[in-house]
Amino acid sequence: MPTGLVALLDDIAGLTRLAAASLDDVGAAATRAGVKAAGVVVDDTAVTPRYVVGLSPQRELPIIGKIALGSLRNKLLFLLPAALLLSAFAPWAITPLLMLGGAYLCFEGAEKVIEVLTGHGHDDVADGAATPEELEARQVSGAIRTDFILSAEIMAIALSEVSANPILTQAITLAIVAIAITAGVYGVVALIVKADDVGLHLAKQDSPTARAIGRGLVKGVPVVMRALAVIGTAAMIWVGGGILVHGMETLGFAGPAHVIHDLAEGAAHPAGAAAGVIAWIITAIGSGIVGLVAGGILALLVHQIAKMRGAH
Repeated sequence: MPTGLVALLDDIAGLTRLAAASLDDVGAAATRAGVKAAGVVVDDTAVTPRYVVGLSPQRELPIIGKIALGSLRNKLLFLLPAALLLSAFAPWAITPLLMLGGAYLCFEGAEKVIEVLTGHGHDDVADGAATPEELEARQVSGAIRTDFILSAEIMAIALSEVSANPILTQAITLAIVAIAITAGVYGVVALIVKADDVGLHLAKQDSPTARAIGRGLVKGVPVVMRALAVIGTAAMIWVGGGILVHGMETLGFAGPAHVIHDLAEGAAHPAGAAAGVIAWIITAIGSGIVGLVAGGILALLVHQIAKMRGAH
C-alpha cells in the first residue's frame, strides 16, 4: 500500500478518535450541566402553568406550544450567542446581568403577593381591557419574558460547567442543554394542564377502576393548577432571591449567603437522612425572604413612580 495512503488512513483514524472523544466530552458536560440546572428546571415547570389558568381549555396546548417556541428562541438565538460572547470577552458582566434578571423575577413575584394582600389585583378579563385573543397574546408574552430570566440562569449554569472547554464544545453543549430542557419542561407542563381531559376520557370507560381514576383526575387537576399558580409565584421569588444572594457572594458581599448557609447547615445537621431536604428547604426560605424584600422594594418604587406620573 502506498505510503501516502497509509498516512491518510492514519490521519482519518486519528480524527475519528478525536471526534469520538469530543462527543463524549459534550455528552458528559451536557449531563453535568443538566443535573446542576435541575433546581431552575423545577422552578420553570412550576411557573409556566399559571399562564394558562383561566383561559379556554381548547387554547391550552397551543399556548404552551407558543411559550415553548419562545423559550427555545430565547435560549438558542439570544442567550447562547450572548453567553459565548460574554464568556470570551466580558466574563465579569455575567453576574451583574443575572442579578438584574433575578431582580425582575423578585419584582414580578412580589407584585403578585401585594395584589393578593391588598385585593387590588389586575384582572384582564374582568376589567374588559382585553379580548380573549389579546389576553392570550399578553399571557404568552409575559410567560416568554419570565422564561427568558429562568433560561438565562439555566444557560449560565450550563456555561459554568464547560467554560474551560473549547468554544465549539461550549456551543454544542449549550445547544443540547437548551433543546433537552425546553422539551422536558414544556412536555411536563402539557401533561399537567391536559390531565383533566385524560380524566374525562377515563371517566367514560366501562372499567370501575378507570372511572374512579378519571373522576379523581377531574376533581384533582383544578386543585393542582391552583397550587401550581401559587408555587409558580413562590418559585419566581425564591429563584430571583437565590440569584441575588449568589450574585452578591460572587461580587464580594457574602453576608446573606453565609447566614443562609449556616442556618441550613444548623437545621440539617440533626436531621439524619433528611438533611439534604431540610438544607434545601431552609435555603429556599432564606432566598425567598431576600427575594420578597428586594421585590417588594422594587414594586413599591415602581408604583410610587407610576403615581407620580399620574398612571393608574
